[in-house]
Amino acid sequence: MRTSITAVAARSALSALTALACAAALAAATLAGPPAGAAASVANGGFEADGTGVAAPAGWTTTGTAAADYTETGGRSGTYRLTHWSSGAYTVRTSQRLTGLGSGPYTLSLWVKNGGGQSSIHAALENCGGPDRRTAIPVTADWLKVVVSTSVSGGSCTVSLYSAAAAGNWASFDDVSFTPGATALTLRGADVSSLAKSEARGGVYYGPDGARRDALTILRNAGANHARLKVWVNPADGFNDKAHVLAMARRVKALGMGLLVDFHYSDTWADPGKQYKPAAWTGYSFDRLRQAVYDHTYDVLNALKSQGTTADMVQVGNEINDGMLWEDGRSANFDRLADLLKSGVSAVRAVSGSTRVVLHLAEAANSSLFRWWFDNATSRGVPFDMIGASYYPYWHGTLAAMQANLMDVRARYGRPVFLAETAYPFGTGNDDAEPNIITAATPYPGYPATPAGQAALFRDVLSTVQAAGGLGAFYWEPTWTAVTGNGWDPANPASGNGWENQALFDFADRATPALAEFAHQ
Repeated sequence: MRTSITAVAARSALSALTALACAAALAAATLAGPPAGAAASVANGGFEADGTGVAAPAGWTTTGTAAADYTETGGRSGTYRLTHWSSGAYTVRTSQRLTGLGSGPYTLSLWVKNGGGQSSIHAALENCGGPDRRTAIPVTADWLKVVVSTSVSGGSCTVSLYSAAAAGNWASFDDVSFTPGATALTLRGADVSSLAKSEARGGVYYGPDGARRDALTILRNAGANHARLKVWVNPADGFNDKAHVLAMARRVKALGMGLLVDFHYSDTWADPGKQYKPAAWTGYSFDRLRQAVYDHTYDVLNALKSQGTTADMVQVGNEINDGMLWEDGRSANFDRLADLLKSGVSAVRAVSGSTRVVLHLAEAANSSLFRWWFDNATSRGVPFDMIGASYYPYWHGTLAAMQANLMDVRARYGRPVFLAETAYPFGTGNDDAEPNIITAATPYPGYPATPAGQAALFRDVLSTVQAAGGLGAFYWEPTWTAVTGNGWDPANPASGNGWENQALFDFADRATPALAEFAHQ
């Protein structure tokens, strides 16, 4: 039965409070309770004690190529930083043993720059009473925060900064700290919206071991814990509609995965460059359009709930930088856009008070866009629980800029943040006649379009989000391989796929090494 927008207003307010509480619980990336006992602090963590050109800075121990480890000017927050560099090939470790620690979780945080090229470079927590933990240092020209957590027992732990590098490779470190508590990613997701059509057209998938398996099972076994499914209103090919979302949701929930439902409010792709109304809605008045948003959202979500697969998260709109349902809902007319968003949110709340509402923009490194957009949304009282962002590094800016923006909006709006979309190519070749969207040999500096480059970029995106305090990321369309009939245009079965070189399954349909990064901690 259709429910009016106004009929759920009171329930929506209460549901919003419930959903915010759930979002806060999901956002808590710190293990419960600080460890007992005093925590030792890192000595000379800013490398300010010695001046410039000093090997083995005060408080630290150097092993390996001693001359490759020294302080220099250009610090992040002070005058100096630690740098690893040599005119010849080198291996160097700068470490510090912390003692007098209470048992429990701790996190190492530091800021880094890295010119890339090393065979191995990481920050680690070692000999802490359990398995050693490490995080790779991303390639970055700007200061970037990285973190790694461990559980300490036995009262001590070693902080280690390690580089194995060729001549001329360099990396710098600053503002090293060691504090109680642990960080972890709670969202490790995959957008598998194209999977049902791929399977219907003959698509197959092989795990890292070469065995043919269900694609969702392969993803789940690799560590993915959420799936994202887009919804179109009346798509030409009949996929990504309510019936297919319901069927896929049953598979997702049967594997114990969380579900993010992504409403496009269109019959086809909606993104910053196109937000076309569904054909059936084109002649609607604004009031009827607003009700259509409510009815469509409620209908899909209530059907999911009725079959026992309630959505855990819902996007009201997809990459809505310039609004949705053009021309009525463009961002230039934010009052109307806000009304449409409120209508969609009301429908989400009416179905389930525990489902978290996501507002999603592209350009995750664009701070001015995010501030402008969310200032407008919050000033008009648009309710939401989480902020989602798309980050494609070859389009959207540096890892450091993305991290800075996530940190900013998380603090500014008091909502959890995550990447709703990210991806990277494993090669430059084509597996069908459709030209690929990304063809460069190195689409983002330091990360070649190779299987290893794809894995490193996905790893470092997750690391960057984690250090920003974000919840995690969804890899976009990892199962969209080149399958005849499963092209980009739902109205044209002869269209091809320009994305197959960014899937997580190669041209032989076997999982790429990047799949293992879903297990990122």
